[in-house]
Amino acid sequence: MSFNPWLLAIFVVVIFTMLLIDLGLVNKKSHQISNKEALRWTLIWIGLSMGFSALVWWQMGFAKFAEYQSAYWIEEALSVDNMFVFILVFKFFKLEGKLQHRVLFWGIIGALIFRGIFIFFGIGLIKLTYFPAFELFGYQFSLEQGAHALPGYFFRPNLILTIFGAFLVYAGIKSLVDSEDDDQKDFNKSLGARILRKVFPVTKNYHDDRFFIKRGGKHIATKLFLVLMVIETTDLIFAIDSIPAIFAIAPNDPLILYTSNIFAVLGLRSMYFLLANSIHMFSKLKYGLAFILSFIGLKMLVAPFYHIEASVSLMIVLGALVLSVLASVLARR
Repeated sequence: MSFNPWLLAIFVVVIFTMLLIDLGLVNKKSHQISNKEALRWTLIWIGLSMGFSALVWWQMGFAKFAEYQSAYWIEEALSVDNMFVFILVFKFFKLEGKLQHRVLFWGIIGALIFRGIFIFFGIGLIKLTYFPAFELFGYQFSLEQGAHALPGYFFRPNLILTIFGAFLVYAGIKSLVDSEDDDQKDFNKSLGARILRKVFPVTKNYHDDRFFIKRGGKHIATKLFLVLMVIETTDLIFAIDSIPAIFAIAPNDPLILYTSNIFAVLGLRSMYFLLANSIHMFSKLKYGLAFILSFIGLKMLVAPFYHIEASVSLMIVLGALVLSVLASVLARR
């Protein structure tokens, strides 16, 4: 496991500075996000992420740079499904555009916390679940993933990574054959909505951009906070796919995984407003995402016997994304 305190310090400063600018200066008041503003913020976040990856290359070498890029683009790709659901949630609750930014901003704050817990807990669990070193047919299975492979030596199988790999292959296949219509979902019955109603009474209407109001001496959650809870729990559910996927890239490096994941999630929040009115144009994207999930799952399953370099994974992931987008464009024509 690698750790660079300078990179961590730069990451923390950049993230908190940008969030303070977003909340305190640019978007202090709720307003409708235009395509021009959404494009500007999307390019800013992608630029910051690419700049940080250049620092990773400078400080830690090309191999870590490739791991960062692979984890970043995998998270970007798999989070597209998340945007589909966010669009449906906002449509279901009739949430107007100027309030969507507020919900997504605070949803991101939750993602910073919960994804950090998932990643650091997952890495700790992976370290505890390597099989003991053994020999088979003259080959030594004695290395942990992330170590330098030697001739005649293989990586030890890992129970958690094997389970994650099988799950991702299953999720990729299921995403192709699942015929459930998300448009018919009743998000009032979703996990987040049920949890909130057990703790607080909830208003039937929005009250500007407030999450809580006081009525009769009691705090009551507004409909806006209900939407936030649905968005937050939806993101947690989608993290069950995306977090295991990035473990295939750098299973023992929390710095690479967490920084790439957070930069990707923050960029997607801005990208949501850019793509909300055009997401229907990418009808074939689900095939690319299903392939990516299955590929990452297979990479985990074969890891003890054959190591696929992060740079190769990056090219395959980007290739699948580009081909699925081109297929969507050609299908529309």
